[in-house]
Amino acid sequence: MRIDIWSDIVCPFCYVGKRNLELALAEFEHRDEVEVVWHSFELDPSATEYPAGSLPELIADKYQMPLEQAIASQESLAERAREVGLDFNWRQARYGNTFDAHRVIQYAAEQGLASAAQEAFKLAYFTQGRSVQDHESILDIASEIGLDTAEVEAVLKSDRYAEHVRADEQLARQLGINGVPFFLIESKWAVSGAQPAEALVQALRQVWEQTHQVELLNPLAGASEAGPSCDMNGNCS
Repeated sequence: MRIDIWSDIVCPFCYVGKRNLELALAEFEHRDEVEVVWHSFELDPSATEYPAGSLPELIADKYQMPLEQAIASQESLAERAREVGLDFNWRQARYGNTFDAHRVIQYAAEQGLASAAQEAFKLAYFTQGRSVQDHESILDIASEIGLDTAEVEAVLKSDRYAEHVRADEQLARQLGINGVPFFLIESKWAVSGAQPAEALVQALRQVWEQTHQVELLNPLAGASEAGPSCDMNGNCS
């Protein structure tokens, strides 16, 4: 079973959604047969690092809301994160552009480390107060999950994997995805937003049953030969 996920590094619900999926997979009976494929998504492609003001001030300005409301929203998000064992230190968060980090995650995916990279960059932003735009910071984060520093540096100094990021975002537009996290199971069933782990488990089981109906009718696992059957021409053997 394949799960495609569109996610941004600085999206709090993406971090919560990632953890909820991990909790759901821990309960899912067929988790060893699940492939997770990560896709790039930029919530704010025009973002710059070290913008004037704190994160709540940026949010208040962007959404035209009172500062107190923006602070309350961050506190609420932090509480949601704590419920699934995550620390959202929004006072330390260093907001920035995520395009280059997404390029490095695309490189990490080719090394089989996409999920590790997603976790590392989200942890860096939400918990550790580290930059996800500064190249030196990106290099440090990438090296911590075992990526080759020289290769990551080469990626950052070029435009490698830029087309991968843009292709992911183009596909998102074609699918009508305008918010993340977004989960697409078996290219057909969609789950939008940071759904609770229980809801994700239910979705996974429902999709599994619908896509494995033939297998469910087969004899006990391990049978090497097909049993007696009749074909459409009336031949039975």
